[in-house]
Amino acid sequence: MLEWRQANPKVLESWYEKSGVREGPRRIISDDDDILKDFFPRHLVTHLAHPAVAETDEALKRFLLAQHLYQWLNFTKAFEVGVVCRATKLIAEEDCGIEVPSRVRLDAYKILVDESYHALYSDDAVEQIQARSGITSLPYDFQPFLANLDRISDDYPRHRRLVQLVQVFVFETLITGLLVDIPKDPNVVSLVREIARDHAIDEGRHHVYFSDFFGRLWGQLEPADRRMVAALLPDLITKSLQPATRSASSALQTVGFSPATVRSIIAESYDRESVTAGIRSSAERTIGILEGYGVLDLPGSREGFAESGLLRL
Repeated sequence: MLEWRQANPKVLESWYEKSGVREGPRRIISDDDDILKDFFPRHLVTHLAHPAVAETDEALKRFLLAQHLYQWLNFTKAFEVGVVCRATKLIAEEDCGIEVPSRVRLDAYKILVDESYHALYSDDAVEQIQARSGITSLPYDFQPFLANLDRISDDYPRHRRLVQLVQVFVFETLITGLLVDIPKDPNVVSLVREIARDHAIDEGRHHVYFSDFFGRLWGQLEPADRRMVAALLPDLITKSLQPATRSASSALQTVGFSPATVRSIIAESYDRESVTAGIRSSAERTIGILEGYGVLDLPGSREGFAESGLLRL
């Protein structure tokens, strides 16, 4: 078992020159007809391909694409501040419960700046696209997602800080494909492609940082705490990657689908087998990191991941 394997210690050394907030421009929606492009890659909006939706007119599909984009940007804004910054602040302020070098603590402050900037330009993009497209964002409530995520720690009230640190490791190492796929789609509004590309560059550095941090964390945990972390990880990963069906349902009802039809569209578009396969794919790199640190070697751990559909034994 590897107690800790140091990632590139200099991954954030060039932050002052290369981070998006330091080096990149504010992304502005162009003055030409770029706004007429898709708001989001169509193949990533699963319910758009459902027969009941596919046969509708382009105006309705455009509205649904806009709402999917708004949901993603509003989620990003809330998540970066409410989850990532919450845990990263513990590292920056030496309140994470383990010993970390000064470099790791200072780099946490850099990530706090990055994530706050990601929240800022996500909100800025929503404002710009609403103004140019005339399509208003439906209300978005982050609290149900956060409450569901934090419910994992209810069984471990004395370990909320530890659970929050594991949360941020999981989210910062998952690979959903969004930040990779969006910039490659020439049919998507340039502003959206640009901020996704900017975000992906920063997140590449964060991935290395949190992979390293988890190794430090795991190496300093007591055996009982290791067993607890290994036991909660499958549920945490699965909840982290559930599709945003609440927002999709709201958008579908807004364009006129009946509640019964909406339930049918969602159930058929996001069936358990497909969702589980997508989660398993997105979690591969995170699980690989856990494998490297010996997390899955603990008794019952590998079986727990398999029962959640994250591994095939």
